[in-house]
Amino acid sequence: MSRLVAFAAIQGGYKVVSQVEGELEKALESYDASTKIGFGNTAYFLPVIYSLTGMKCETLEDLKKPLEFARGLLPPHVKGHNHLPYLGPLLDAGMAGLFAYEVKEAIRILQEPDFYTFTEDPDVDAGKIWVGPADDTILRKRGVEFVDGSAPGFAAVVGAAPDAETAKMIIEDYQKKSLYIFCAANHNGKTAVEQCLQAGMQVGWNTRIVPFGPDISSAIFALGFANRAAMAFGGVEPGDYRRMLMYNKNRIFAFVNALGDVGTEWAVAAAGCVNWGFPTLADTDIPEILPTGICTYEHVVANVPHDEICQKSVEVRGLKINVTEIDIPLAFGPAFEGERVRGADLFCQTGGGKTQCTELVKMADMGEIDDAKVEIVGPDIGDLKEGSTFPLGIYVQIAGREFQEDFEPIMERQIHHLINYIQGIMHIGQRDISWVRISKAAIEKGFTLKDIGVVLHAKFHQDFQKIVDKVQVTLYTDQAEVDKLTKRARAEYKRRDERVDTMTDEDVETFYSCTLCQSFAPSHVCTVSPERTGLCGAYNWMDCKASFEINPTGPNQPIDKGKVLDPELGRFEGVDEFIKGASKGAIETYNFYSMVNAPMTTCGCCECIAAMLPACNGVMTVGRDYAGETPCGMKFTTLAGVMGGGASSPGFVGHSKFNITQKKFILGDGGLLRLVWMPKVLKDEIYDRLNARGAEMGVENFADMIADETVGITEDEIMPFLQEKGHPALNMDPIIA
Repeated sequence: MSRLVAFAAIQGGYKVVSQVEGELEKALESYDASTKIGFGNTAYFLPVIYSLTGMKCETLEDLKKPLEFARGLLPPHVKGHNHLPYLGPLLDAGMAGLFAYEVKEAIRILQEPDFYTFTEDPDVDAGKIWVGPADDTILRKRGVEFVDGSAPGFAAVVGAAPDAETAKMIIEDYQKKSLYIFCAANHNGKTAVEQCLQAGMQVGWNTRIVPFGPDISSAIFALGFANRAAMAFGGVEPGDYRRMLMYNKNRIFAFVNALGDVGTEWAVAAAGCVNWGFPTLADTDIPEILPTGICTYEHVVANVPHDEICQKSVEVRGLKINVTEIDIPLAFGPAFEGERVRGADLFCQTGGGKTQCTELVKMADMGEIDDAKVEIVGPDIGDLKEGSTFPLGIYVQIAGREFQEDFEPIMERQIHHLINYIQGIMHIGQRDISWVRISKAAIEKGFTLKDIGVVLHAKFHQDFQKIVDKVQVTLYTDQAEVDKLTKRARAEYKRRDERVDTMTDEDVETFYSCTLCQSFAPSHVCTVSPERTGLCGAYNWMDCKASFEINPTGPNQPIDKGKVLDPELGRFEGVDEFIKGASKGAIETYNFYSMVNAPMTTCGCCECIAAMLPACNGVMTVGRDYAGETPCGMKFTTLAGVMGGGASSPGFVGHSKFNITQKKFILGDGGLLRLVWMPKVLKDEIYDRLNARGAEMGVENFADMIADETVGITEDEIMPFLQEKGHPALNMDPIIA
């Protein structure tokens, strides 16, 4: 903390206390000491003084005591060059200044009883625009909004913007976020409230633009309102200053915007607000206090551009904005999650093997993105004809003080059900194998791709307030841009998956569930372990662990694996107990490491499906992006339709691409060396991993031993190839005992 900051605030404290002592002395010369004072129609006397000290100021004489208390708080002046940068003296000086300001306002109300209107709305036509301190009727009506969250906090705006349009922009930004704007003070004779009126805005409690007063001393009414809310709704007792200040820091999310030159009188008020945990953000070049301490994050931030001050203030205060309305032309909610868009209803689609559809969520720096910005790069669906297909890349950037890179895949997986919540839109899959179908009815109602971005922005804010501060969405429909995003996304997916490469199922006692897909497959319960990634490919064990930390009541619940009932097949007592309840009794048991004996349930979101090939004494697997025939006699779509509704189907199992080369892959059936056929595109994608895992199992160049569609698509066609290559599956025990 700079010496200049401390000097200004402490000088301001001495200046204000001395001025008000003089004003009180003059008032006592003009009025009897027993003259009643107060803010009118309130049981809280002078609320800042009363709430923090318990002093009940009812007469002029009573004002002496808090001023004496304020004088006692003033620290020594800053002297010399070796200033110790402690916050303590600054906070004391600030509190002394605020006590003096409250006394000053009590004297003003005594001497100028008509200065304030004491109403919810000012009388603009009569030129009376200052409402003064809220009475208890207004407190009861408005204060509860700070308790139930409908008003997430308030911006105390002191001074004035450079012009009326700038003031309007700033204050409307706060209104859009449902904050109150408490206005006080002037800068060179101009006030933000007068600028709002000049810009044609309505002011008053009803519009949440509250014109407290024209001087910096009237800012005390904002703190008095906050403290009264703590006493009225939070049960904080008068005089319990520690609890009072902590309640405000943790429950009343407020901050100061200083618009204009910050002199000593503003500086002491800003220092006083720090006691409440309320930071100050200024549009001028003042010394900053950036280290955290009393405030959640920074205490004083300078040189904030006017078009950024709203978002920056919200960020610095740690305020989480709840986006209550989702502005799209379609109905939205969980009731539509299981809705299908069938052929007769289809207008257009993306992904599903017909085009590329990729989703990626990445963490961003606070200054890197704009909250609520949704951009479409390429043509929108309004440019398409009925029956069209198009490529799509959904790129979401999230910034947050508490956001971590580990949370990226968790947020990415939310895209699935959030898009499904839109009436007339169907979403299947994840990562780079997503499939979105858009109905004719949705197009008729005005749906555009931008609505996807609007939904993701709103719901990420609503559902993940703790970790999300800003969300920006870019939707790519230009083929080159989609290809570029897909290449980047696949590298990200690979990096994420490799985080669990060295972990084993024996290393942990807890697995995690995933029930995100139960809207489409009600009996499906995916269990994710270090060596059994989620069959959709989007979640590994670490992802589920992080997801549970973010949302303890969400779809990724911890499962105590319990007693190991069969180490080779991968059956666990705790898992059996969990899946029986989670599937509502439809599934009583399954094995992690087998596709022959009671395999895990499968849903339509799986990346791959494996099937037995008895004549070859092996298994095949096919990925979603392969549309051709397979040696089991069924295409991927047929396989998914037969056993993708949440069934446990012996001889078949859904799994991720990454799981193929994990050590426990169908271990109970012989493991990876049973794999005799897979599409070439999938084999090429994991070629090196296949060879590395094969070498670990004693077989070199194993990938070259696996047949693909260029060899054949029936068991008879691929058998000669397997014999020629000496495939190890041909010499293993029979796959069916």
